[in-house]
Amino acid sequence: MRTPLVGFLMLALTACTGSERDYSEMDIASLHDQMQRGELSSEELVGWYIDRIEKIDRAGPTLNSIIEINPDALNIARALDEEWKTSGPRGPMHGIPVILKANIDTGDQMHTSAGSLALADHIPPQDAFVVKRLRDSGAVILGKANLSEWANFRSTRSTSGWSSVGGQTLNPYDRARSPCGSSSGSAVAVAASLTSVSIGTETDGSIVCPAGINGIVGIKPTVGLVSRSGIIPIAHSQDTAGPMGRNVRDAAILLTAITGTDPDDPATSDAETHHDYSASLTADALNGKRIGVIRAWYGEGSHPGVDAIYQSNIDTMREAGATIIDDIKIDTGEMGDASYEVLLYEFRADLNSYLHNSSAPVQSLADLIEYNNASADTVMPIFGQEVFLQAEAKGPLTDEAYLSALETSKRIARNSIDQLFEEHALDALIAPSNGPAWLIDHINGDSFGIGSSSLAAISGYPNITVPAGFVSGMPVGLSFMGKAWNEKQLIEIAYAFEQTTGVRKPPEF
Repeated sequence: MRTPLVGFLMLALTACTGSERDYSEMDIASLHDQMQRGELSSEELVGWYIDRIEKIDRAGPTLNSIIEINPDALNIARALDEEWKTSGPRGPMHGIPVILKANIDTGDQMHTSAGSLALADHIPPQDAFVVKRLRDSGAVILGKANLSEWANFRSTRSTSGWSSVGGQTLNPYDRARSPCGSSSGSAVAVAASLTSVSIGTETDGSIVCPAGINGIVGIKPTVGLVSRSGIIPIAHSQDTAGPMGRNVRDAAILLTAITGTDPDDPATSDAETHHDYSASLTADALNGKRIGVIRAWYGEGSHPGVDAIYQSNIDTMREAGATIIDDIKIDTGEMGDASYEVLLYEFRADLNSYLHNSSAPVQSLADLIEYNNASADTVMPIFGQEVFLQAEAKGPLTDEAYLSALETSKRIARNSIDQLFEEHALDALIAPSNGPAWLIDHINGDSFGIGSSSLAAISGYPNITVPAGFVSGMPVGLSFMGKAWNEKQLIEIAYAFEQTTGVRKPPEF
């Protein structure tokens, strides 16, 4: 369900008297500086992005990352411009465009579909808590991004970035290669400068993988730092929303805007504190830090290009004054299998609850399975729904099998991190976020290789990926992982790494 752009483009081009300007790589601070001097308005910026989406996402190279444009975006931006003139900006997000993953509720004219035709006409009754926080900060909700349908939790043979609503999202560095999932559209939109920043969601790797593969910054927060209410779930024990940006500071500004205690998400009451995550960022923050290096645990193998980048990253951090504790050993044993069992149980329970409470056109996972079977030609042309069937076969969350799997997965993941931090007095753990993107394959599905997301995802602890280098022109990210609620220090470390290396290069169009 895409919003037609013809009318928007006419308004946008009228608004953009300075449309010859290029805002593609400008950070939030630079945009605000221009707004403060009267050289740029939010309305002009929003119009510029709408025009760029038409040229790059839907014509030109056709990245296919945006499902729909917010029909109210220009009016919202215009009102925020007037507010700035009369009372000044609300904060650093005032007038800044944000793209949301299409599994996040907005109580406006846009749809929350999770990429599924079963929910293509679903307009929720109200904003998700995260969206309320964004509107309060003065951000402009520019539109919604494509994603891997049902956040890559429908089939074991799914293709990242494909949904029956949005089609196939493509990698801006090589359109034959995967954008990774499931927050693929959110990451591609930022990488291709179709928005200033975006929001993705992660259960295991769905922020850090697309961020790493598309050469941007992604922050997967501690579960509970950011509310999940009003977001189509996979599993409450691992789900979180998180920010994506072209640099660490922008992602940190966005994280600050979306955090807060939500009475509808009890996990948010556990957050130890909330910070201005963009404050106190300095280029020398690696000095004196103790960094644990994971070498033998990540992914299903290695890649010589990734290995070389990783070693160069380690050497750079050492030269910047960090103490490197090399070859950290992690034995995760049954963690992965136990976590998958948890996801199956929680998906059925959590999705049924969301569908019922949001007055969706389908009311249960069983209804979705029936809809998919009846609409197989359009909903399942390249992969099936065997994960749906596995989840529907599970019982309630009181089952001993679920409770045992939950205890096992959390104990192994959290103990692994906590004990390593205590034993080695660590400030962060690092590992490659990803290998170079694989070719899109609608016959065999994804072919994931290197990845390091599971330890942070299953524990519920924070994980930040930062651009680390390129293999044959394809981006590779470096992940910084920490203990629960340790986002502020991790962001400071990640920022110093980014400033020291400076490897990000935008895709060419």
